Amino acid sequence: MKALVLAGGSGTRLRPFSYSMPKQLIPIANTPVLEHVLRNILDLGVTEIGVIVGDRAPEIHQALGDGSRFGAQLTYIQQEAPLGLAHTVAIARDFLGDDDFVMYLGDNMLPEGIVGIAEEFAAHRPAAHVVVYKVSDPRAFGVAELGPGGEVLRLVEKPQQPRSDLALMGVYFFTDAIHEAVEAIEPSARGELEITDAIQWLVSAGADVRASQYEGYWKDTGNVEDVLECNQHILENLRPSVAGEVDDASVLAGPVVVEEGARIVRSHIEGPAIIGAGTVVEDSHIGPHTSIGRGCAITGSRVEYSIALDGASVTGVQGLRSSVIGRSASVGTTGQSTDRYRLVVGDHTRVEVAA
Repeated sequence: MKALVLAGGSGTRLRPFSYSMPKQLIPIANTPVLEHVLRNILDLGVTEIGVIVGDRAPEIHQALGDGSRFGAQLTYIQQEAPLGLAHTVAIARDFLGDDDFVMYLGDNMLPEGIVGIAEEFAAHRPAAHVVVYKVSDPRAFGVAELGPGGEVLRLVEKPQQPRSDLALMGVYFFTDAIHEAVEAIEPSARGELEITDAIQWLVSAGADVRASQYEGYWKDTGNVEDVLECNQHILENLRPSVAGEVDDASVLAGPVVVEEGARIVRSHIEGPAIIGAGTVVEDSHIGPHTSIGRGCAITGSRVEYSIALDGASVTGVQGLRSSVIGRSASVGTTGQSTDRYRLVVGDHTRVEVAA
């Protein structure tokens, strides 16, 4: 089996961060979403992975390299324009060959993994096997209608009157039968080759198409609120470790990771929390549910339920909560502030809050 990871989306809902970095590289618990995705795929025993990239290809290539540090072999496949999920299958045809493959959206977080579903696909090898999730409002998703045995009866993309609450969640298993379906369909009204149309073509042709309902935690990290929620969830399973320096005047409470080269000075770190390599935290309170990236400086501040990306600095802000601070951004005050702030600060941006 091979894998096809889709990392070409522009991430308009994650602005301002997606102006300066691919949305798939947003860190969750100090690890880019794409790395979480790759590790889920490697857990399946799949090492040949095609990565669909768009105009942010150089940044993704720089972050992932050739895959050797993960134990994978990555092949980058350029998609010149966002022409649909089925279009990515078409342009990856040479890479995929006639092999079975898993297709995985690169901004999906499924921390419990998909090993059981992969085993189910391997055991029965239907033409397509989709993963669905029960949602409260299916109108924003592709929706699957299932028979009593888990067979897919019908797929509809973003229906205004859904006949099911089972949404396609961006993980699909295919045999080579999908290639004929992709060749047979036409672009949708929005000008894209829809993977739902290709799978529906298989259903209409009488092929065996099945579904599994995912019961674990799932988050599409498409906006800031979802990124923060997902970060909190992943941190809940944090294993504490201290490789950096913690002085005698500091306290670590609960599961805390202090990475190599980080320094904690006269501060209180309340887990779950991660302090990235090379970061200095001084006279501050960090956490809970907070990830501080690498090379950051947090001074005289209180930061909780937040994410600070690499190189960020926070000075004199005593109430930073549910915030995301971009790479090399800085947040300060016009004086000593005790108010609470919820900030979303883009990369390389300077913000001062009123005291």
